[in-house]
Amino acid sequence: MFWSTLLSPAERLPALPLEDWFAALQLRTGEVAPLELAMLGGRLAATPGLAFLAGYQGALRALWPSAPASLGALCVTENRSTRPADMQTRLTDLQLSGRKDFVTAAEAADWLLVAARDEASGASPHLSLCVVYSGAPGVRIEPLPSLPLMPDIGHARLHLEQATCELLAGDGWDAYVKPFRSIEDLHVLAAVTAWLYGVGLDSGWPQGLLLRLSSLLAGCAEQARQCPRAAASHVLLGGLFAQFDGLQTELAAAFAAGPADWVALWQRDHNLLNIAAGARAKRLDKALQALQLAAH
Repeated sequence: MFWSTLLSPAERLPALPLEDWFAALQLRTGEVAPLELAMLGGRLAATPGLAFLAGYQGALRALWPSAPASLGALCVTENRSTRPADMQTRLTDLQLSGRKDFVTAAEAADWLLVAARDEASGASPHLSLCVVYSGAPGVRIEPLPSLPLMPDIGHARLHLEQATCELLAGDGWDAYVKPFRSIEDLHVLAAVTAWLYGVGLDSGWPQGLLLRLSSLLAGCAEQARQCPRAAASHVLLGGLFAQFDGLQTELAAAFAAGPADWVALWQRDHNLLNIAAGARAKRLDKALQALQLAAH
């Protein structure tokens, strides 16, 4: 039933404020698995940015299955770094103090997952992942200027001053921050591919291209079953991105032959999948070496 819904003609959701759009998406989809949320959200999105948002929210729910139904965000980056040793945000007695510099959709988020250091003085850096709620005492969100890429998806700086939090079980780095990189890559790829499929269906793209996009979606569904920390998983994810990259010439030709509005949106936002390409390439290289598949 899911695949029939995904691949069939559908009326897109109108572009709304992010929290309203996500609530409308949930009303349309009902309770679905994280990757299904990403794909259906991408399919119903009016822009690549909203498709990204659906993928991001699906990834958060794959990371934290107990996440609330409302819009959320992951807060890791400080001074352009995600390394634990570079972080200054601290967890002390279930209170958070510090700052996170670049939080996707933070202005619209109801809940925020915050990576914070909690090691004893002199010990090696250690992270925990905590939950705080927008509007709670000690939680302040500072909007940042919109970016040329996906201007409909805002970013903000998070300020924390002795904000009471909830602590998630497990190591903050190994169980959450590190695997999220690959989880997010997969869910955003699936959402954007679903958006492209919908554009192609509405624009009368060649059937062969639509079939290749649907095949890529099927590959994403299989990848979602894999452990995101496993070397083989990184190789398979690399294969999905290689498959997507191989469609670019064909996609460009299809867009050029179709409505100008779609062309403008894609020209503006098509690089959204390249944001994390460098880190993804490093993970793939390490995985290939671990599986003795690296070129000699």
